[in-house]
Amino acid sequence: MSFPLEVLLDSIGQLAPAMISAPLAVLTPVGQLIQAGGPVIVILLVMSVMALTVTLAKLWQFASLELSQLRPVGQMLALHLQGQSDEALSMARRCRNPAAAVLAQAIRGQYHQLPTALVREEVKRSSHALVVSLRSNLRVLEVIASLAPLLGLLGTVLGMIEAFQQIAQAENSINPSTLSGGIWEALLTTAAGLTVAIPVVAVLNWLEGRVEHFTHGLTHLTTRVFTTDLSEDLPQHQQPLSAGATDHELDAALGQPSQATL
Repeated sequence: MSFPLEVLLDSIGQLAPAMISAPLAVLTPVGQLIQAGGPVIVILLVMSVMALTVTLAKLWQFASLELSQLRPVGQMLALHLQGQSDEALSMARRCRNPAAAVLAQAIRGQYHQLPTALVREEVKRSSHALVVSLRSNLRVLEVIASLAPLLGLLGTVLGMIEAFQQIAQAENSINPSTLSGGIWEALLTTAAGLTVAIPVVAVLNWLEGRVEHFTHGLTHLTTRVFTTDLSEDLPQHQQPLSAGATDHELDAALGQPSQATL
């Protein structure tokens, strides 16, 4: 029984250096990068971690809310317009998309015959609060996308100042390798700043596009509760009256008996 245990311990002893050296091999370039770029690189690394965290959090939020699935909400609207408001409200309880809850408020207000102005204001307030919650933390990505290139440029300027200080101190014994090394370290921060900013700008525009698309769909669905679709011809009894309509036509449109029948 002791032989397998000795073999196991020997295997662990052989694998331990490799297991320890693997993370160190990853951290070594990072340490060299920090040493070459100074505190500016540290700030950029922190900003990149923040941007990655916000991006993953927003992706999880959008996926959990099924933000791109507006078809069930459109089915709710269709049920309501067909007079099946109870089925539409029941469907809203099962839908994870937050637009369903806002549309349910509009349907519920009409179902209970509340004043249209009151219902509109409540729907508008809920829609605004929903969009604000979807845009939360996007400002962090905007700040990172704006500041990362500027921080990189600042690091380059500071590095160039340090390189020219070395030239001034060296007087006549200028070493070209020292000068080129200082310039290389200075330009490193600009490259790091652009490396952080470019992906953040791309992700930010994609996330904002998702929110804008959802906002447009939400506005369209909630507005249709209070309006009539004029993209097609209206039925004969809903045709608009001309300016010279007769009293009989006006009474018929209002559902009142005409004076001739009284």
